[in-house]
Amino acid sequence: MKKLIASAPRVAQLVEYEDRPVQAHEVKIKVAFGAPKHGTEVVDFRGASPFIDEEFNSEWNLFVPRAEGAARGIEFGKFQLGNMVVGEVIERGSDVTDYQIGDQVCTYGPLQETVIANAVNNYKLRKMPAGSSWKNAVCYDPAQFAMSGVRDGNVRVGDFVVVVGLGAIGQIAVQLAKKAGASVVIGVDPIAHRCEIATRHGADFCLNPIGTDVGLEIKKITNKLGADVIIETSGNDQALQGALRGIAYGGTISYVAFAKPFHDFNLGREAHFNNAKIVFSRGSSEPNPDYPRWDRKRIEETCWELLMNGYLNCEDLIDPVVTFHDSAESYMKYVDQHPDLSIKMGVLF
Repeated sequence: MKKLIASAPRVAQLVEYEDRPVQAHEVKIKVAFGAPKHGTEVVDFRGASPFIDEEFNSEWNLFVPRAEGAARGIEFGKFQLGNMVVGEVIERGSDVTDYQIGDQVCTYGPLQETVIANAVNNYKLRKMPAGSSWKNAVCYDPAQFAMSGVRDGNVRVGDFVVVVGLGAIGQIAVQLAKKAGASVVIGVDPIAHRCEIATRHGADFCLNPIGTDVGLEIKKITNKLGADVIIETSGNDQALQGALRGIAYGGTISYVAFAKPFHDFNLGREAHFNNAKIVFSRGSSEPNPDYPRWDRKRIEETCWELLMNGYLNCEDLIDPVVTFHDSAESYMKYVDQHPDLSIKMGVLF
């Protein structure tokens, strides 16, 4: 059996593995479909993550160096790639009562032929309803961060909303913002194919930021007012600069991206005059800004329901779909080297 790992920074490889025995509280899943994570996982894959030599200290809420002699946060050669899998339960432990052999399930897991998962009191191990879409299922993770970005931006009926970066998170944010009642939704992305999909699913306009004064164009579309909410998913310094230029006075920038270091960024100019609020949105952080009414579990429960009942449509977002046999080369091409050629890569086993 094979699994997909990062054998070195920016090098993906299929390697052999053997399963350990299934414990009493676990099930084994034969994987049929899967998908990697195109955001933070890529930062790890490139060896650029702060988690390699540092750890985030929950007591101090800041990054600190790892203790001398401690294992690095990411060990190439062991680092498994992948985020979500869909498949069939083929083995279960003696304590498992909620899942049967043959159940179709979705869960977090790496890209490998079998995944062993906790199946006792684990709401993250989701049963697939009959006839449901695996492409919607593997968007379970990005949907949570899209939903969090929309909620943290406080999108309301009638708002002018901009979504910057039309990867999976941005595409789902477009759908959610429009369904939440935004009167105008503007997508921003340099890739025409992504703009076409966003327009198909709720964007009223789509701007190519290359050679375009995005902030000015947003002001033109909104009759000089600017955007009430801008959801930033790209992590690009010029994208945030454009957002500060295009935001309405007192508007909110919901910053969802896990950004890279900025080298050309100015907090003067429009930022000084537009009284913008920048809210850093991370759906998995607890307590949620709306705690105790909302927490990550509620976000996950809601996203799963919206994905499974068809309220959200992610069929167009899983592009391209590659075979597991070709997943190493495809990961390097579509996820790392040429992300402009994909939205969210699907893997067929």
